[in-house]
Amino acid sequence: MSQTNAYRKLFRHFWRVVRYLVLGLMVLIALYAVARIIDVTLGSFYEGSRGPYLQMLSDTSVTLRWQSEDAHIGVVRFGVNKNALDKEVTERMAVESHELRLTGLAPLQRYYYQVGNKKEEFSGVQSFVTAASTGSPTAVRFWVTGDQGYRGSIQTDVMNNAWQWLKSNVRPERGLIDFWLTTGDNAYPSGSNTQFQENFFQPYADILSTHVVWPAYGNHDARRRAFFDIFSLPTNAESGGTASHTENYYSFDYGQLHVVMLDSQSNDLSADGKMATWLQADLKATHQPWRIVVMHHPSYTKGSHDSDRLDDSGARLFEVRENLLPIIERLGVDMVITGHSHMYERSHAIACHYGESSEWKPEFVRDNTTPYSKNLGTVYMVLGSSSRLDNGPLNHPAMQVSLRQAGSVVIDVDKGVLTSRFINRQGQLADAFQIVKDNSSTTKQLQHCE
Repeated sequence: MSQTNAYRKLFRHFWRVVRYLVLGLMVLIALYAVARIIDVTLGSFYEGSRGPYLQMLSDTSVTLRWQSEDAHIGVVRFGVNKNALDKEVTERMAVESHELRLTGLAPLQRYYYQVGNKKEEFSGVQSFVTAASTGSPTAVRFWVTGDQGYRGSIQTDVMNNAWQWLKSNVRPERGLIDFWLTTGDNAYPSGSNTQFQENFFQPYADILSTHVVWPAYGNHDARRRAFFDIFSLPTNAESGGTASHTENYYSFDYGQLHVVMLDSQSNDLSADGKMATWLQADLKATHQPWRIVVMHHPSYTKGSHDSDRLDDSGARLFEVRENLLPIIERLGVDMVITGHSHMYERSHAIACHYGESSEWKPEFVRDNTTPYSKNLGTVYMVLGSSSRLDNGPLNHPAMQVSLRQAGSVVIDVDKGVLTSRFINRQGQLADAFQIVKDNSSTTKQLQHCE
């Protein structure tokens, strides 16, 4: 055999091996994709009972959800008298995951309820209070947790000490809180339905049965498909605001407060995308004097994530800052609350900084002494330490306070004053600030940047 033929034969053998390797790799990729689809699909289901939890609260309605081990026709009995639940709503068919909407309710009224079935098997009596009507000058108090979905001692300590503080600082003739916000990552590590049960519904069961939760969508929630099956979120302005026609982002009203919940994880974050277009329309349409935006990814952080790094979280921190913040600041948002970075950080009242921290200028600070003035900038909070605590330099120049502490936040809005308190794992008041509006102010002045 000539040397040329030998080379040709060797070359043919080489490419045959390459083809087999490529084919094997393609088979492995296909098998992984199939396994991933199966894993994600199975992770969306949970077989077992789940206690009642409140969703989509408004001044005249609320949604009640719960889960039973076996399929049955769900029933909710309710009324204003604990000992005489004289109203009832019933499902049309037997299911395991139950969802019923209570309507025709009165604002700021306590209602008692039981969930059960046609067999007369009912839970114990629980209660909730409906929301204040949009625009009414009613004081509101709400609890905020961030990245709280990791079950353990941090989660337990943060929850117990926050509620101990609330019980020691009660409001006359009002409940401990009016609602609960989360900044996402509600169930670690991958947001499966079983992980939601173990890390969210079980530890927070008592709170969920008596107070509505408004959850943000985090990156760990997005690793499975359970989040949007578990939660009932407004698509048609059922709780106020402007209809978004999607559960991914929405808004709601409570008294004089307007809250916008954005999806920074799975939505297009471009300045002319659907979410940004809706955000602008929603903020322009509201007449509420107080405006808060909540999402998972922070625009400014130097904690366990770094808002200067393009390779951090798929550049979502960059995109939020560059594309959404100009809308948020221009349309008078008082406060932006985020998570993702497992620390606590709180900015000055700032405006017009949409670049990296190296581009920071002192004139971006519009007010650095609390109480912050009504017309001077937006306060940015990073709260991602309600069940996890990591490391980071904590030196972003936009931040007035940066703490490597676990905790949660309690916020009061009472007419012209917003008061925010960070209560750490030990139950200490580790940070507090106020934003003040005068009585003639209906909204902040629009921010204009050069």
